[in-house]
Amino acid sequence: MTDPGEITLLLAAARRGDQDAVDQLLPLVYDQLREVAHRQLRRRRPGNTFNSTVLVHEAYLKLAAKMDTDWQDRNHFLAVAAVAMRHILVDYARRKTAQKRGGNQVLVSLDEGRVGRPAATVEMLALDQALSRLGSLSQRLAKIVELRFFGGLTVEETAELIGTSERTVKRDWRKARAFLLSALEPTG
Repeated sequence: MTDPGEITLLLAAARRGDQDAVDQLLPLVYDQLREVAHRQLRRRRPGNTFNSTVLVHEAYLKLAAKMDTDWQDRNHFLAVAAVAMRHILVDYARRKTAQKRGGNQVLVSLDEGRVGRPAATVEMLALDQALSRLGSLSQRLAKIVELRFFGGLTVEETAELIGTSERTVKRDWRKARAFLLSALEPTG
């Protein structure tokens, strides 16, 4: 595994405009970005035209344009990459449903295998809308969902990134999941 400190140093150099650092960064984070992409695509219906490689490349292109961002560290970079992937998938879902009324629905699961509850499958656009509503109520809860669900960060990594305790992250994660599951129920 790549040293997280090396990635942090390259991110800092890239922020200063060092193109060599940008070029060195992709090979170091590529496998981690593919894991994030695979995790997001695994929640979708088989037969979609997106694959992990396409999603990673599109997300990296978005991120490369933002290399002047004040990246804190590897986890911050991966969290922003996960959000970029989420936006790419939501845009893709919007295009697909716009092509044909009631077009291909993109399904995802709120169960990431760690929580131990049955998977609740929802449409990507509905999840995006519910997450936006959650964000209007609590930015921290929405951020925790992005980091944990979309970014695949652990409780420990999430707590460190947002500057709170692991206990708070666990409590907020439960609240956020409850809100989203309620918002995504057919009557919700």
